[in-house]
Amino acid sequence: MRNKENKHLGIEVSPELHSKLRYISKYEGRSMNGQILYLIRRCIKEFEDKNGEIKEEE
Repeated sequence: MRNKENKHLGIEVSPELHSKLRYISKYEGRSMNGQILYLIRRCIKEFEDKNGEIKEEE
């Protein structure tokens, strides 16, 4: 069920990028949305590990 507190993020990608992301998502057992969230979380973790925690803006 969708959390109404979550923000919506719409992105536009090329057909090639879409196809490759779909392939990787399927290979790793995730939906495309789940794969994108996984990659975003991994990127944030790597950034914070190098640069310190990002404080949430109020």
